[in-house]
Amino acid sequence: MFGFLYKTKLRKDDLKGIAKLMYQDVSEDAWDKENLTKRNLDFTVESIRYIDIYVQRLMNTGVGTDLLNKHFDNFTNRIGAYIGEVIKNNIKQDFHWYGFESVSNHSSQLDGVYNRGSYSVLYSKKRDIVILPLIIVSQFLEGNSPYPNILNYVEEMIKQNS
Repeated sequence: MFGFLYKTKLRKDDLKGIAKLMYQDVSEDAWDKENLTKRNLDFTVESIRYIDIYVQRLMNTGVGTDLLNKHFDNFTNRIGAYIGEVIKNNIKQDFHWYGFESVSNHSSQLDGVYNRGSYSVLYSKKRDIVILPLIIVSQFLEGNSPYPNILNYVEEMIKQNS
């Protein structure tokens, strides 16, 4: 009646706890126990090197590919949340985790972006910018990433948005 455009409220997500599972819930594998530690995974850009090695092990070993096939969404969420937290911590702007659908209803930045899962995104309301770490990890684990490794993606997102 008054011509107001109805926008749904943004739904915040808290993925920090999921990101911490990268070192809190580690497999019995010797490499995982030795390298996926709180000391190594300290949310710095340098820690992404451990994530890259871990992802390569998942994608290129028999045990890893079996686990990846059975728990794809869990790996995507954990790895994506971790790298998203690294990006967020290094940008030091107003980026927060939100549900994909709530951002797509609030901003045109996700027009044409396909969200296969119920992934969260990093979004700056002030600047209307979206960063898609979980979707990029999903693409990377499927072998469809435009980035050669996860570190390259993280560094590029920090550079573009700082």
